[in-house]
Amino acid sequence: MLGPSYNHTMESPGTFFLLGIPGFQSSYLWLAISLSTMYSIAVLGNMLIIIVICMDSTLQEPMYFFLCVLAAVDIVMASSVVPKMVSIFSSGDSSISFNACFTQMYFVHAATAVETGLLLAMAFDRYVAICKPLHYMRILTRHVMLGISVTITVRAVIFMTPLSWMLSHLPFCASNVVPHSYCEHMAVAKLACADPMPSSLYSLIFSSIIVGSDVAFISASYSLILKAVFGLSSRNAQWKALSTCGSHVGVMALYYLPGMASIYVAWLGQDRVPLHTQVLLADLYLIIPPTLNPIIYGIRTRQIRERIWSLLTHCFFSQCTQGS
Repeated sequence: MLGPSYNHTMESPGTFFLLGIPGFQSSYLWLAISLSTMYSIAVLGNMLIIIVICMDSTLQEPMYFFLCVLAAVDIVMASSVVPKMVSIFSSGDSSISFNACFTQMYFVHAATAVETGLLLAMAFDRYVAICKPLHYMRILTRHVMLGISVTITVRAVIFMTPLSWMLSHLPFCASNVVPHSYCEHMAVAKLACADPMPSSLYSLIFSSIIVGSDVAFISASYSLILKAVFGLSSRNAQWKALSTCGSHVGVMALYYLPGMASIYVAWLGQDRVPLHTQVLLADLYLIIPPTLNPIIYGIRTRQIRERIWSLLTHCFFSQCTQGS
């Protein structure tokens, strides 16, 4: 399961070896099975949401547009790391080329930056829908939604491009064993022969700025939402509004709590928290939200639940009709 025997000499300057999860070698088969299952749920669930939203003309509101983009980002995030993880845990194939490692790093961190921006956009969508319902379609036009999506993507690219450039131009002349199951920034930076502090500080500062500002605006949005909801006279209207926002809050908690724990443990608690705990936190942070997001939205959003059930029923009966 461990693959090649690792040492601290550079066997191939163009190759890294991903160590997986230190100390969990005896559980690699179960990890491979679990990750494969979660990845299948993530890809199929998010693809189903994208298909349903794109095909159904009644699901063309801004909320569903952002949800569709979120599902696509979740697929990219999970696909960037999980297939290689499964390969490590199932067959011991832990080698990854220099270029593939930094490409993986770029997509992983860019996708996380896009996702936090999308969660902010979805919080803003709920704020407008509940606090300014009469102006909802006038404020969130197609051009505004497209502009928000492009801005979020450009922000992620602007953040990640200097970080990738700084780290990829460092000399790697010692160990080529990455003590992680994917090319996580801090894990790769520690292998550099030169001082990795500039890129590490850049990552910490800009991650904190992006996530901190997004969380602050999300918190402000939901504070205004709660104020408006509890000001409604109808209990039924209150419950409907809270239920609509419940799925968004659940998704945000799944994303931000393990994400922030992973970032600050890797930076501040690296000598206090066991390495396998750090790696597990980072791994679960990338796979749990993409897996649970479609389940949460599918269960809690009535329109999507009904459309998915209708689509699956139609496909089932079509297959039965063709078979007979």
